[in-house]
Amino acid sequence: MDGTSRLRGRLRETPDDLSEFLKRPSRIGVKVLMNGTSIKFALLGDIHANLEALVAVLSDAREQGCTHYACVGDVVGYNANPRECLDIVRSMEMPCVKGNHDEYASTLAPVENLNPRAAVAILWTRQKLREADKRWLSDLKYVRPVASFSIVHATLDSPQHWGYVFDKLAAAASFTYQNTSVCFYGHTHLPMAFIRDSSVHGGSYSKLRVEPGSKYFINVGSVGEPRDGNPLAAYVIYELSEGFIELRRVAYDAASTEAKVLEAGLPVRRHRGVSEGRLQPPGRDIQVGTRLA
Repeated sequence: MDGTSRLRGRLRETPDDLSEFLKRPSRIGVKVLMNGTSIKFALLGDIHANLEALVAVLSDAREQGCTHYACVGDVVGYNANPRECLDIVRSMEMPCVKGNHDEYASTLAPVENLNPRAAVAILWTRQKLREADKRWLSDLKYVRPVASFSIVHATLDSPQHWGYVFDKLAAAASFTYQNTSVCFYGHTHLPMAFIRDSSVHGGSYSKLRVEPGSKYFINVGSVGEPRDGNPLAAYVIYELSEGFIELRRVAYDAASTEAKVLEAGLPVRRHRGVSEGRLQPPGRDIQVGTRLA
């Protein structure tokens, strides 16, 4: 069963022409209100060829009333369904930026500097992708505006060098180049929020509100490879009219994902749901209306 067929099974009560349904939610030029309906963006990132997680997240986003979608990169890598995940992201026409795995998979760049698991998956993915897939990935921008916010995979100060934003010092460097009040990013697989007002501060979050005069650099977590100690797929909903940002966690069939990884001969992640680096992001939790010291 291909990715579109699987998605049809999970997104219930959709039109027969699924491709037309998927194309509707992702236009860039949106207003805060559309026919009296609030605009809700689902922000996805680090899908990493995990079809089961992607389908589960899209199903949840639809149930939550999301009207638009965007992706902060790394559609491919690690897992066994790169083409199917690419087909879904492309068919939905969601704005997307390039991640480091997207870049490696679409070029012949050396992989010696990658960790062994990532390198093996990149070489395998290159063999599975069609030339059209590689061209699409290669053509992605490192940074792009979407509606009233922006998206990047890594950092805004040097997006093509794949730096990591784990702390407020690294976040401060990106804020210098941030031209929108809100920017969503990925790469670390750790859902974190950094805020710049009179200073830069941040930490983990579940739901927060965008306040006038402040800037926000928000990691949306990972759809296909969470690394914050929580095995559930992660994504973010941004409700534009009220300025609410909510982190969502979604269960998916991880056993099927792992079985396909094994069948493909790819390395299996040693500890599912456990960070390969930091287990928890620094800082305390940010809640609605909370301002960190």
